Amino acid sequence: MGNVFAFARDSLTSLVSRMGTDRDKAATTFYASTVLSDEQLIAAYSTAWLPRKIVDIPALDACRKWRDWQAKKPQIEAIEEEEKRLNVKGKILEAAKKGRLFGGAAVYIGTGDANPAEPLDVERIKKGGVRYLNVITRRRLNAGEIDRNPESEWFGKPMNYTLAGNNGQQITIHPSRLVLFSGAMPADDEISTNVWQGWGDSVLQSTLDAIKNADSTAGNIASLVFEAKIDIIRIPNFMASLGQAEYRNKLLERYALANTAKGINGTLLLDKEEEYETKTAQLTGLPDVLMTFLQIVAGAADIPVTRLLGQSPAGLNSTGTADMKNYHDRIQSMQELEFQPAMVRLDECLERSADVRDPDVHYRWAPLEQMSEKERADIFKITADAARQLVGTTAGQEIVPREAVSDALVNRLVEDGVLPGLDAAIEEYGKLSEQEPSEEELAAATAAQEAKTANVAQMSAETNDAAPRTLYVRRDVLNASEVIKWAEGQGFTDIVPDLHVTITYSRTPVDWMKMGDNWSDNGKGGLTIPAGGPRLMEAFGDNGEAKVLSFASSALSWRHEDMKRNGASSDREDYQPHVTISYAAGGPDLSSVEPYRGKIELGPEIFEELRED
Repeated sequence: MGNVFAFARDSLTSLVSRMGTDRDKAATTFYASTVLSDEQLIAAYSTAWLPRKIVDIPALDACRKWRDWQAKKPQIEAIEEEEKRLNVKGKILEAAKKGRLFGGAAVYIGTGDANPAEPLDVERIKKGGVRYLNVITRRRLNAGEIDRNPESEWFGKPMNYTLAGNNGQQITIHPSRLVLFSGAMPADDEISTNVWQGWGDSVLQSTLDAIKNADSTAGNIASLVFEAKIDIIRIPNFMASLGQAEYRNKLLERYALANTAKGINGTLLLDKEEEYETKTAQLTGLPDVLMTFLQIVAGAADIPVTRLLGQSPAGLNSTGTADMKNYHDRIQSMQELEFQPAMVRLDECLERSADVRDPDVHYRWAPLEQMSEKERADIFKITADAARQLVGTTAGQEIVPREAVSDALVNRLVEDGVLPGLDAAIEEYGKLSEQEPSEEELAAATAAQEAKTANVAQMSAETNDAAPRTLYVRRDVLNASEVIKWAEGQGFTDIVPDLHVTITYSRTPVDWMKMGDNWSDNGKGGLTIPAGGPRLMEAFGDNGEAKVLSFASSALSWRHEDMKRNGASSDREDYQPHVTISYAAGGPDLSSVEPYRGKIELGPEIFEELRED
């Protein structure tokens, strides 16, 4: 008899708990591919709020702030007008939503070409050449054969698409005429169970199980709420008498009357031998269970719970800022890695259709975060300080030409919208680079520069090698006659003869040479405060004896703060540019005075020591 070898597997198996068998609850999960039909996708999107949000929210957020074109102002206006005419933003949003839902959608670039099967020649597009944009889902747009040529631009993608037209007519479209949105990327085209070759998967494909679990949990909790309170009545000989029809009828009639009486006065009438009991279901902890399932849905959809559910974050010191920042980073990645490459040809066509042919024209996606007023003001100040540093000089030469920095700063401020009406004011008064001074202005500038030079020389001599001294810096109002005429018309008397704007009033001795040079001059040694803007009549001083015209000027405010950073002191906590009109007692009621709204021409900075008078 031959040798018999017995092989034993060293594992723990229980016939009772079925641990270690195929029915072990801890066994590895088995994944099976289930493709959702179009009818299922439409039903989920149309009838359930979670699938609709998962499809819509990322697409909506990607298009919500849209993009900022970086070009000259006329070019920006032309491109944005063309975007508005073609409803580019709306079409891209629609295609992105339908692409996420069905796994594929496209925007057809309509140029009126006779044969859409030919590649789109961008060079031939003239002004107004893009006639329309149409959104087509993959349900009507069938992808053709996949291009397997590694030298082709369309490698791995369909070589053409076929559109089912009217009367069964088939229209072949070249992919260069389409802005394609393919939903979720399929794992592999060769083994994919997706019957829609050339397209992606629906974003609901991988999230639907989590959605169903959350919906089922919510439905079961809702059913439990309706059964949270159950009345139990024990009746003698109930089962023995239940077979009699007359007994059943009387039983139903009897408890119908009992419930009616209870509903009216809260009293339940029962026989002495009957027993009544109420059982209440415990709902404690169910909200946490439901929230856990919703968090799983949020994780599956890669959307923060605060955004998906539209609720504030819960918990001590919870703000949700980190979650939203990560989400915004994800949306920005989607814009730059999915939207932007898909829209390359559309953008080229759009620029040519707007008659803009400049290779330097580009755009950036606008940030999704909403800045507070303080954050906007801080960015405004940082930008202006950076511009000031660029205009600084090295060995007597400007680092960057003043005019170039001025134009760039104006474009930035207009794009950021921090100074409403700035673009209109620039059109009215012109840019710094466009301003050509007249002979009178040149003569005035020369005289101002000579006065400034003499003042600097005197200052240098008086300061005894820049010894620290008290400092008073002002700018005289050059068009004082216009301001005085306005003041007299408003009823002011004893008007200050030497109208001026104080920049610094430092009782603390400082080194004047450390105050630096001013960069905001208008090129003629002075400073112009444009007409309009915020103007107020206010009373300054302990007793309100000074009647002043207050106005906004970032240049003066920045200069004041710069001097403070260099050691100067200030008697006022907050600096407010103003022109003192009168110190006379009485006078007109300031609330009834119409402030002077014309432009204010200021001369060069004048440095002096403080005079107590």
